[in-house]
Amino acid sequence: MALRLRPKVSSIGSPFPQLGSSATACSFSQACSVPKLGFHHLRFQRERNPSPTTFFVRASRTDSKGVTLGFRAPQFELPEPLTGKVWTLEDFEVYPALLVMFLCNHCPFVKHLKKDIVKLTRFFMEKGLAVIAISSNSVATHPQDGPEFMAEDAKLFKYPFPYLYDESQDVAQDFGAVCTPEFFLFKKAGRRPFELVYHGQFDDSRPSNNIPVTGRDLSLAIDRVLSGQPLPSVQKPSVGCSIKWHPGKKF
Repeated sequence: MALRLRPKVSSIGSPFPQLGSSATACSFSQACSVPKLGFHHLRFQRERNPSPTTFFVRASRTDSKGVTLGFRAPQFELPEPLTGKVWTLEDFEVYPALLVMFLCNHCPFVKHLKKDIVKLTRFFMEKGLAVIAISSNSVATHPQDGPEFMAEDAKLFKYPFPYLYDESQDVAQDFGAVCTPEFFLFKKAGRRPFELVYHGQFDDSRPSNNIPVTGRDLSLAIDRVLSGQPLPSVQKPSVGCSIKWHPGKKF
């Protein structure tokens, strides 16, 4: 049975709903009924009859897992195909929180959320959140995820964050990333390193389940981090396409 909670205004002035004190009874892994977020949701029209594409999406789904909260953000040095700039973890040291997203161009799970990811990240970047996206897919098997197409995608969707290319796939392995989309939210306290506080889903919406995209889970986590509130330790994993590793890649 879903809990019904009254939203209250976020302490950082967000239009997104913030769970009140009753939220202690509801973790990210429970089905909580909360109002939709303040950005405009995408509406997808789906055929009533299942299609071969629907079967493919379900067959290829992978859950994020295996990373422990408190994990420190690993160092990286990655190029941004759109601008040619090389970014490192040190570029974000002045920020109180860092969201690292593993995305790609072709995955139906990413396409399903892409416009709302842009809206959510743009909103919270104005509140002090640092954001990057990383594509680690092999161009040997998926050339459509290569750097030239990444630049086109970033320009087309007006990404407000750097979209970085992990050609060696070493950064994906360092983070423990396994799917796209996959979200890692790190918090920084003073001079301490970035520590993982959220490794979960965007929301309950999937390409074929007819649940509207709201960004509830991720926006709630970001809002709590930026306003200094604790996060539940139980979090729903992100679900998406597996990262496409180079043929013969060893772990």
